[in-house]
Amino acid sequence: CLGLDNSGKTTIINQLKPSNAQAQDIVPTIGFSIEKFKTSSLSFTVFDMSGQGRYRNLWEHYYKEGQAIIFVIDSADKLRMVVAKEELDTLLNHPDIKHRRIPILFFANKMDVRDALSSVKVSQLLGLEHIKDKPWHICATNALKGEGLQEGVDWLQDQIKTMRT
Repeated sequence: CLGLDNSGKTTIINQLKPSNAQAQDIVPTIGFSIEKFKTSSLSFTVFDMSGQGRYRNLWEHYYKEGQAIIFVIDSADKLRMVVAKEELDTLLNHPDIKHRRIPILFFANKMDVRDALSSVKVSQLLGLEHIKDKPWHICATNALKGEGLQEGVDWLQDQIKTMRT
C-alpha cells in the first residue's frame, strides 16, 4: 500500500481488516508495517509503507513480492498532487514493475473533505489514462467511514483471480 504521507494508507488498511482486528488509534507509519488478514475470497499480506519522503526509497524493496499495488492519494491535498504523480511515475518505471502486468488500485481518498478533487480529476492529474500495460481502477473513498473501499477490493479480487487462471 503506497502513497504520500498522510494520504490515509493505514486507515484504509485498518478499515479493510475484520472489525475484531481493527486498531482504535491510527498513528503515522514509520518505515513500514505488515498486516495480514482475510476477506471472503482472498488472503492479504499488506506492506503498509510510510509515505514520508525519507522512507519512500524503501518502497522498491517490496515490489518483487507484490501481486497488486494499492496507491492512495489525498484528494484534498492539491499542492502535493505533483509529488504523488512523480512517485507514481517512479513506481511505474521501476524494473520490478515496468514489465509486469500487475493490477493497480487507486484510492482517491478524503472525499469527505471540502473542495476535495473528484476521482476523475485525480485520474487526470496523475495521468492514469497513459497506463496502458497494466489493469488499473480508481475509487473515490472516505477511509474514515470505509466508503468506496469495498468497490476497490472487489475489483482487486477479480484482477488477482484472473491472473491466477
